[in-house]
Amino acid sequence: MANVISDETIEYVSILAKLELTQEEKQQAKADMGSMLDYIDKLNELDTEGVEPMSHVFPVHNVFREDVVVNGDDRENLLKNAPAQKEGSYKVPKTVL
Repeated sequence: MANVISDETIEYVSILAKLELTQEEKQQAKADMGSMLDYIDKLNELDTEGVEPMSHVFPVHNVFREDVVVNGDDRENLLKNAPAQKEGSYKVPKTVL
């Protein structure tokens, strides 16, 4: 394990995360963080020359559908559920003085 995490770093991270860790949990967190950094170092050894950066592993371009109105203006049916209506709109109690 080339990456050694200090006790101060663990204390700082636990304060930021608002965690109260026992001494055993701090030791485990140090080991876990060190192994994560070791893995990142291993990934940095890979030859990525000529590899294009990507934001997704699949060739996804536009995943959004077109915004098409399907039910239109069906005011009459909508107002059938209203407890009170006035001039083609919902009538609600006044909330501002």
